[in-house]
Amino acid sequence: MKVSTERIENSQVVLNIEVEPEEVESSLELAYRRLVKNTAIPGFRKGKAPRALLERFIGKEALLDDALEHLVPEVYAQAIEEQGIEVIAQPQIEVTQTDPVIFKATVAIRPSIELGDYRQIRLSQETVVVADDEVAAAMEQLRYQQAPWVPAERPVQFGDLVTIDVEGSLDGEMILNEKGTEYQVLQNLPMPVPGFAEELSGMERGREKEFSLSFPAEHQVKELAGKEYRFKVNASEIKEKKLPELDDEFAKSTGRGYDTLDSLREQVAADLKARAEARARKELEAKAVEAAVEKARLEFPPILVEEEIDRMLSDQAGQFRGGRQGMEEYLRNMGKTSDELREELRPEATRRVTHSLVLTKLAEEEKIEVSPAEVDADVETMVRGAGEKGEELRRLFASAPARQSIERALLTRKTVQRLIEISSTPEGAGEAAAPTPEEAASEESGTDSPPDQ
Repeated sequence: MKVSTERIENSQVVLNIEVEPEEVESSLELAYRRLVKNTAIPGFRKGKAPRALLERFIGKEALLDDALEHLVPEVYAQAIEEQGIEVIAQPQIEVTQTDPVIFKATVAIRPSIELGDYRQIRLSQETVVVADDEVAAAMEQLRYQQAPWVPAERPVQFGDLVTIDVEGSLDGEMILNEKGTEYQVLQNLPMPVPGFAEELSGMERGREKEFSLSFPAEHQVKELAGKEYRFKVNASEIKEKKLPELDDEFAKSTGRGYDTLDSLREQVAADLKARAEARARKELEAKAVEAAVEKARLEFPPILVEEEIDRMLSDQAGQFRGGRQGMEEYLRNMGKTSDELREELRPEATRRVTHSLVLTKLAEEEKIEVSPAEVDADVETMVRGAGEKGEELRRLFASAPARQSIERALLTRKTVQRLIEISSTPEGAGEAAAPTPEEAASEESGTDSPPDQ
């Protein structure tokens, strides 16, 4: 076997491999033994025809194809081992010549990542202030949620809850026939067809109304785009919200343990602030990761993006319906081909791969690890939050793949936290951060670190 290698862009290596004639002949003989057992040749029992006759019967190319199907993976594996190449994905193999047998294998190797000076990132979380009008709006929302539905003796208005009998037909075929269904009349509601809620506004109880609506021309289901939908609707009941007074009695009625309106308002303000701080924290984390990515230089094989796209497609199809049929139905409803959808997902998949690689390298640099005890603690937190399904969740998380997934998530979380700690250190302050590899090496050797330039 003769092997030449060439490093190409995006962390890939091309191996050109020439197979020795003796190896090809040995593989052809094995192919003959495999094929002759299952080939019926007139005048011979299966397995008894000579090789020359089998070659004439099925063709030399068929025999060679079978031989190479088994030989090429074996020779490739041997070449990878001899060359000391660490491969991270299945290769792309192309047989370029058959006499002698030469094939080309393009393999993906570990990404090349240089983090850059991520310790110079400086960020701070914005101070969160909750305005009085935000608290007032939240109190009104809570007031609305607590309000009961009561019958309204007037025409339908936006915000009402109506009980309707509805028939719907498309191209003369009835495809909707529901009795006594409840529908909240909200403006710009897209279901069942945009404009449906607007047609109900002004209807009187017990009065039937017929109208037509068309699906948008750009509707995601191509079979429905631009089609006219005819409806016949009868409103049998109209209800509206009866808003309670904002007073101490209202605070008590929420069932949250508050005796006064002021104590309820204070808690609402505190909840708003906590949510706003959580959002600010998420934004800070995103900025820190983006800053680290901008400072990094990395090169990675395209197969990583393709694999991430596969995962994203699988997740989307799984949410729609499981399995291959689910993906086909999902694409049909999206009105897109698989290639079109893959191209749409490519930028996000590339972003995810880039962020993951940088964070993984940063975790290595900062020597961040996740212990089994931390995984156990995270599982317990999720189990406690699952209520009655806690034990079922515990059994699910007992599997090795599930624990590995939790470990990866925890590692990412701890790495981002470390990045926040680094980026929040004031310029010139004595850092409690871990030393750089150069500083650590200097300390171990007993020499002083070089002064800052």
